[in-house]
Amino acid sequence: MSRKKAQKQTQGNSRMMSIIIAVAVLAVAAFFIRMQMPGGGASGTATQQRIDPQQYRASFMAPARPHLLVDVRTPAEFAGGHIEGAVNIPLDSLAQHLDEIPQDQPVVIYCRSGNRSATAARQLAQAGYTDIYDLGGIIAWQNQGLALHIPR
Repeated sequence: MSRKKAQKQTQGNSRMMSIIIAVAVLAVAAFFIRMQMPGGGASGTATQQRIDPQQYRASFMAPARPHLLVDVRTPAEFAGGHIEGAVNIPLDSLAQHLDEIPQDQPVVIYCRSGNRSATAARQLAQAGYTDIYDLGGIIAWQNQGLALHIPR
C-alpha cells in the first residue's frame, strides 16, 4: 500500500473513532441530564421533585399557593400530629383514593422518614400526576422546629 493511501486510511479511522467517542460522550451526558431532571427520568411529563421544609414553606405556605398536602402515614401516626392542612391517605390505600387527589394542582407528599413519601410520589407519577413534590419525612419538619397540628 502506498504511503499516501495508508495516511488517508489512518485519517479516516481517526475521524471515525472521534465520531464514535463524541456520540458516546453525548449519550452518557444525555443520560445523566435526564436523571437529574425532576422525576428522576420517570416517563411522561411528570415533574416529581424532593423539597425540604423551608422550600415547602416558601413555595406553598407563604404565598398561600393552592396545593394538596398528603400525609401517607397510618391514621394512628396522623392522629399523633401532622402538618397543618394535611389530609391523611395512607400509602397502603393510596391507589384506592386517587379520585380524592386532584390532578390540576400540585400535590405535596410526606410521611415519617421519607421512604413512604418517595414510594407515593412514584405511584402518583405512574398514575399520571404531573406536579408532585416529595417533602420527605415529618422528622425533618420537627427537627427544624416547625409546629405540628395535634387534634384534640
